[in-house]
Amino acid sequence: MTTPKYRKNLPLLDGRRFLTDGGLETVLIFNEGFELPLFAAFTLLKDQKGVAAIKRYFAKFCDIARTNGTGFILDTPTWRASKRWADELGYSDVALRAAHEDAVTLMNEIRDANETETTPYIVNGVVGPNDDGYNPNSFMTAKEAENYHATQIAYLDSSGVDMITALTMTYVEEAIGIAKAARARNIPCVISFTVETDGRLPSGQTLKDAIQQVDIETDNAPIYFMINCAHPDHFVDAIANNESWLERIRGVRANASRMSHEELDNSEELDNGDPQELGNDVVGLTELLPNLTVFGGCCGTDHRHIEAMARSCRHEHAA
Repeated sequence: MTTPKYRKNLPLLDGRRFLTDGGLETVLIFNEGFELPLFAAFTLLKDQKGVAAIKRYFAKFCDIARTNGTGFILDTPTWRASKRWADELGYSDVALRAAHEDAVTLMNEIRDANETETTPYIVNGVVGPNDDGYNPNSFMTAKEAENYHATQIAYLDSSGVDMITALTMTYVEEAIGIAKAARARNIPCVISFTVETDGRLPSGQTLKDAIQQVDIETDNAPIYFMINCAHPDHFVDAIANNESWLERIRGVRANASRMSHEELDNSEELDNGDPQELGNDVVGLTELLPNLTVFGGCCGTDHRHIEAMARSCRHEHAA
């Protein structure tokens, strides 16, 4: 096991700004030409060509963080690496554990090569939904979710991540289960919800109600919340109310496209939008989200979008 570097003292909680990467899977598929069965980027860890592609992908973002003097969150490529998906891909439990160890080892190698005293790198273990990330067909209870995700969280914990983030949560019970499973391992946890074009979760629940329900039922277990896999236009009205629950949102990983999840699912071409416009839109959310300090991308975004966010952050700070 690699000893976590920042787990007990996460620098992203002290108000400094952090960047993340963009849409790993969409970049690998549309720009790099990889086939990712079930959108599972962790399958690339099996061979050197795949590992090299992941290193090449992150190198661009590391350069942006270094140039702009920001911290960086290194996400493991494990969004699809829970047991349901691993079983469909033919991974044994032993192979799945090894994949998590390989993912964390790779992120540590990237950190060691790029981190400076002024640009800390957080190794973040990514957990994804048990079902579809846009339109789930099955729903777990909070207890079922806790039991299901406990295995992957244990793999990430024993591999030495600093924290975990559950990305693209579509309904609140799964988020609650993940938060409880992480708390049982004493590992910092972030919950990131996705929303439809109306600003509501795919389950129909409001973002406000989802965040407040997670906090109530887990005794505020998540260290903060995020929104990902949605364009800012989709949720800006939902956060324009100056209420105290908004203080719990610290990060946004936005889609480049304004299309709905259904439209994106049916699209054969990548909609990467306007990088600078997205950068301005995401950083502009700081006017509504007082604790927003984590900026990044999701589907359709690449280094250009993150660089635009970094520039917008720099200009805002200078102003």
